[in-house]
Amino acid sequence: MSYVTLTKENFEQEVLRCDKPVLVDFWAAWCGPCQALAPTVEEIAAERSDVKVGKVNVDDQQELARTYRIMSIPTLMVFKNGEMVRREVGGRSKEEILDMVR
Repeated sequence: MSYVTLTKENFEQEVLRCDKPVLVDFWAAWCGPCQALAPTVEEIAAERSDVKVGKVNVDDQQELARTYRIMSIPTLMVFKNGEMVRREVGGRSKEEILDMVR
């Protein structure tokens, strides 16, 4: 499974109503650390069917970025049962990201 591009229109359905953990990557095209993290996030999306992975481009989805108070990117969040349970700012290893969704 690949990642889902998240927007304010689909965020509730794809993330808040999802019956499995959701890893959300807040990123921007101009952000070097975001670009460095992207292959790892996409690898997790491809390998883990028990976790949904979504990406939010903060330039395109400024309302979502404001709602979740994104001040620095990349920011990774994990949602379970409609609630945010983890939030980490900055680059992370694959192992650290997988630990977030456990």
